[in-house]
Amino acid sequence: MADRSGRPVRTGGERIRKLAQAALNADVTVEQVDTVLDGLSETLDDLNRSTSKLDATLERFDDTINQINDLAQALFGVVERMEGVVARVERIVDIGESLVAPLAVTDQVIRGVLDRVRKGAGLG
Repeated sequence: MADRSGRPVRTGGERIRKLAQAALNADVTVEQVDTVLDGLSETLDDLNRSTSKLDATLERFDDTINQINDLAQALFGVVERMEGVVARVERIVDIGESLVAPLAVTDQVIRGVLDRVRKGAGLG
């Protein structure tokens, strides 16, 4: 046993009061811990619901990304076809320009001849 010399000796009533006070303090502490645990339990339930909603949102996001990927593949096909159409139109324009070039030269020659004829005839 511990040496108790120099300390006043407690009576039975004091000991009971001290133990009763310690029991009351422990009871209050247990109630506080219960309150904290209840709040923590509610927080964890809310977090679980939020996580479930986040999972559902991520699944929808993944589906959307997959649809965008599919659409991108389709758009690549459309772009390739449009590039083919543009190339054909450019060829048609080149052919048209090569056909019109001699006509433009002929037009200029004819206008030049007509201008000379008018000047020579005194009409211009």
